[in-house]
Amino acid sequence: MKRRNLVLSAGYVLISAKAATAQVLLPDIVVTAPSPIQEPWRQAPRPATQTGLLPIADRAFAPITVVTESDLQRTAGATLGDMLVNKPGLSSSSYAPGASRPIIRGLDNSRVRVQENGIGSMDVSTIGEDHGVPIDPLSAQKVEVIRGPASLRWGSQAIGGVVNAENNRIPGPDTAEGLHGTLRGALTSADRGGESSALFDARQGNFAFHGDYFQRNAGDYQTPHGRQPNSALNMQGGSLGGSYIFDRGYVGLSITQFNSIYHVPGLAGSASNTRIDLQQTKINAKGEFQVGSAFIDTVRFWFAGSQYRHYERGLDSDTGMDAIGATFKNREYEGRVEAQLTPMETAFGRLTTAVGVQYGTQRIGTAGEAGGLLDPTRGNRTAAYIFNELQATEKLRLQAAARIEHVSFNSIQTLFPSTYLPDGSSLVQTPRTRQFTPGSISLGALYDLPHDIVASVTAQYVQRAPDALELFAHGAHDATATFEIGNPNLRKEAATSIEFGLRRSKGPFRFDFTAYHTRYQGYISKRLTGVLCGDDFDSCGVDTELKQLVYTQRDATFTGAELSAQYDAFEAGKGVIGFEGQFDVVRARFTDGTNVPRIPPVRLGGGIYYRSSDWFARVNWLHAFSHRQIDPTQETPTKGYNLLRADLAYTYKWRDVGQPLELTIGISGNNLLNADIRNSTSILKDEVLMPGRTVKVFAALKF
Repeated sequence: MKRRNLVLSAGYVLISAKAATAQVLLPDIVVTAPSPIQEPWRQAPRPATQTGLLPIADRAFAPITVVTESDLQRTAGATLGDMLVNKPGLSSSSYAPGASRPIIRGLDNSRVRVQENGIGSMDVSTIGEDHGVPIDPLSAQKVEVIRGPASLRWGSQAIGGVVNAENNRIPGPDTAEGLHGTLRGALTSADRGGESSALFDARQGNFAFHGDYFQRNAGDYQTPHGRQPNSALNMQGGSLGGSYIFDRGYVGLSITQFNSIYHVPGLAGSASNTRIDLQQTKINAKGEFQVGSAFIDTVRFWFAGSQYRHYERGLDSDTGMDAIGATFKNREYEGRVEAQLTPMETAFGRLTTAVGVQYGTQRIGTAGEAGGLLDPTRGNRTAAYIFNELQATEKLRLQAAARIEHVSFNSIQTLFPSTYLPDGSSLVQTPRTRQFTPGSISLGALYDLPHDIVASVTAQYVQRAPDALELFAHGAHDATATFEIGNPNLRKEAATSIEFGLRRSKGPFRFDFTAYHTRYQGYISKRLTGVLCGDDFDSCGVDTELKQLVYTQRDATFTGAELSAQYDAFEAGKGVIGFEGQFDVVRARFTDGTNVPRIPPVRLGGGIYYRSSDWFARVNWLHAFSHRQIDPTQETPTKGYNLLRADLAYTYKWRDVGQPLELTIGISGNNLLNADIRNSTSILKDEVLMPGRTVKVFAALKF
């Protein structure tokens, strides 16, 4: 054993010595989503992560994927799902170019919370795969993803994870004095698309202001076999915000507008020219006050209100005229207050505690075909939570957290016959209120190993309340070609999870590895009854347009692993040449041995890169294996594919009258082999190919 350890240590020293000259100064990766225990805010801006570096958050108890501003700029796509689809442990619904919701470890919709600056996206994207998320990557400066349960801070709808887009729409204390901004533009080949954005931050003394605007347009994209009909989109939006910054804190307000019209591809969507006209107006407030007392260190708050609506337009099947087929509206409010207590020394080490309360209310309105799926619904959520972190030794940190939540829904329940077939009588509809009290608890540990490696172990028990659609659905859902029947008697869903991680963020060899196992009790799933329906229940058993499904509960297990790594191999000129790799797998089964449907495939990839202070170049290959662990009643096997990507970017920095000025120009290519790519997590994968060879030319000016 001693000889083996000696050989391993010698090998590590050899690798480190070989690449020692290639080391760069790595800024700490600061993440805010996992825990309310945060560092004090800073008056000076944090240094940016160097382009091409793998960002690893090794001080977080939860596994985190960080997508930097330069990564967002190089990646083609109009949604957060597009930005994340090829990251280990992440995928997307890939329903339409304007509606591709992130998927985390095979979990989606009401199990994954999507938010902006800590506030939910306030949309109806969890109700239908064709519904978009009103957050454009052009408005984000960083994206953090918690891979795995995040219910302790964010609520039961984050049982699968959280996607948090961050920007400076409410300027913080780190906003620099003077006027600063970023102008960005890009062109994409596959969809003849164009995108542009402008962002400005200004500060004079105690006052700071922010403004941004973005716009993107794209036509139908090209696949290896020609044009994908009905896949065009148009998006635009912007925000204005301001803050008052004082010695011990700040308070700010912003207003944001998002508009989008995107087409829905597929056989039915193309035939009817289906498109979604989406609009959202949101007001956000945020603030922080450093109390500095013997008991309370810092108090933070967030609040937002949103007016959302979208129309589903297309050709009416009876008249042949263009019309609004369905309307969804959502009025939502959310607020959260957190207090970080003053650290105290105990017999076991330094203890830091944070407590929080959260409230949210939602009013979903439906009309037209949407009213046939779900009646207007009112939902309320109230929660309290606590996080404790103990610095037990110089190398060991412990975390314990707990949350209690109350969830209620008021809607209309529909009583169906036990056979789910018409029996000649009218369906009975009555008002129904369901209330749930999900509770969650977690324990975690971080331990510093030799060679700058950090080991983590986390155990969680989390519960989720069913959502409105799972409880009260009662009609046709065109997005999934199903006739959905909710179950108003569903119980809480519970997950017991254990995770182990190894991370290294320093030196020439950096990696992030996580393995996990989650057992679900009462996993809410869709079960096909074998009955076919039309647009109403009386057609069930007669018509053949839609597959009838009911919401039910079964136990399930999810097991998987994720790895991403970079190695700066040797110096080349003023930079370094290195290698990167990634791997991810998730296996999801019900306890009867059948497979959970629409799970991402096993993926393995790697590449070579060159990185310097002004140049970045990379060639990357990703292989997705064939996915055959399927539910044959709901999906078909998905063939594997090879995805070849390449990036080249140059940054020139100079100063202009004392102000820093930076210009970045670049070109990136995606699916350069022009391969046939189908996403196993997409409902439309058998009808819709992913885009073929795509080249993106981009430029950004920072001042």
